Amino acid sequence: MNKILKYGFLDLIRSNWLILYTAFYLIVSVGVLMANGDISKSVISLLNVIIILIPLIATLYGIIYYYNSRDYVEMLLAQPITRKSIFMGQFLGLSLSLSTSFVVGTLIPFVFFGVFRSAYLMHFLFLLIAGVFLTFIFCGLSYLLGLANDNKLKGFGLAILLWLFFAIVYDGVVVISLVKYEDYPLEKFTMLSTLINPIDLSRVFIMLKFDTAALFGYTGALFNKFFGSSLGVIVSVAALSLWSIIPTWLIVRTANKKDF
Repeated sequence: MNKILKYGFLDLIRSNWLILYTAFYLIVSVGVLMANGDISKSVISLLNVIIILIPLIATLYGIIYYYNSRDYVEMLLAQPITRKSIFMGQFLGLSLSLSTSFVVGTLIPFVFFGVFRSAYLMHFLFLLIAGVFLTFIFCGLSYLLGLANDNKLKGFGLAILLWLFFAIVYDGVVVISLVKYEDYPLEKFTMLSTLINPIDLSRVFIMLKFDTAALFGYTGALFNKFFGSSLGVIVSVAALSLWSIIPTWLIVRTANKKDF
């Protein structure tokens, strides 16, 4: 598995698309830092970018990578290599390469702007952690969709619908439910709805680090009320970890059962 992971990682990290992906975050990070002149405000501005863009890029890149490497995978399956090693190596190589591009592109400008000497270092680190979690989660979900669907058109369609659901549709459904049933106690429903949406969960995970109550929003305020800032962070990390582990486990299980 290590050799497959290493080959996949090095092959992807040198690709033009990953270089452009790194450059994009480099440019955006420089832009928000120069516009805000403050690391705390820059983290919030960048948060609004990554919670939409990272799931989209990870979803599209994951499904494209799976279909483009299908012939290579079938060749590996003819070798004395376990299916777990092949698919875990490919998935981890993909996720790590995208995560590295995001971290490097975001980290370099903030280092030059003195983030390690700033009081908001932990806020920035939480931003990086959330970005890495989102990359692994949506790479895993898209890779799983590709593995489960031999039809490329269907796989791409489901991948786009997956991103649209979590990024846009889900929040709309939750807001409509909160307005329609405002006379009922909906705290537990709101908490649960956040835990089952990794994008909303990542947003709350970062915002819990800020002390300003106005920044929390309704969901973040509930997290702070029920768990407090520290416990809320632990609950968020545990839920995001679960979101990362389950697709990975399903990839291995699906690959072992799939007839290539």
